[in-house]
Amino acid sequence: MKQNFVVSAESRADEGKGASRRLRRTGKVPAILYGGKDQPISIAVSHNELWKSLKVEAFYSHILTLKLNGTEQQVVLKDLQRHPVDETLLHIDFQRILADQLLRRQVPLHFKGAEVAPGVKVGGGIVEHHLNQVEVECLPKDLPEYIEIDLSAMQLNDVVHLSQLNVPEGVALTELKHGADPSVVVIHLPRAAVEPEPVAAGSAEVPAANQKAPDAKGAAPAKGAAPAKAAAPAKAAPAKKK
Repeated sequence: MKQNFVVSAESRADEGKGASRRLRRTGKVPAILYGGKDQPISIAVSHNELWKSLKVEAFYSHILTLKLNGTEQQVVLKDLQRHPVDETLLHIDFQRILADQLLRRQVPLHFKGAEVAPGVKVGGGIVEHHLNQVEVECLPKDLPEYIEIDLSAMQLNDVVHLSQLNVPEGVALTELKHGADPSVVVIHLPRAAVEPEPVAAGSAEVPAANQKAPDAKGAAPAKGAAPAKAAAPAKAAPAKKK
């Protein structure tokens, strides 16, 4: 069952960095609403209320109801800026949508059945996610909250590609439209299980630099070499005359 998110907003006339800082000190976040057939307008929303909604994954991919000046509009969250340190909200972009116009949105992937997959339970493999969300194109009424992927039948070294996902009717995956079909998830052995074992130290050949030279007395002559001549006896010194 889809959730229904409602965002309350109010118009604001002051713009600029100074006006935005003053607005934030009152607990509100500067935002802009654009798209559709109307002109962009500057608005403000409650920081605390929006902070709670942003903790829900579906908020990012859902069609939102924006209440502004007594009217309701269908919008999507288009952009979000946070403080780099404390992650407080600095600015929000909302885009109006039209029921008869296609929109593109990032939709999260939900994986199930990994714990009973034969490649994991029997083969000892691990699940590696290459994608956690995908971009879809559809009419607003067909926008899915998420796309589910069942891993329960995957064997070791099995791969699921983008073209194998089960998407709802009326929903297209934009990467497939451009000819790309990346892998989404794979089951493979852990890296340590496939690395070759190191060679034992005792079986390694001794480097030539560390080998001892053969004893000169016991060394055999090289093949094809002439035998070494015996050293001539030293001549005796002549005796001194008396």
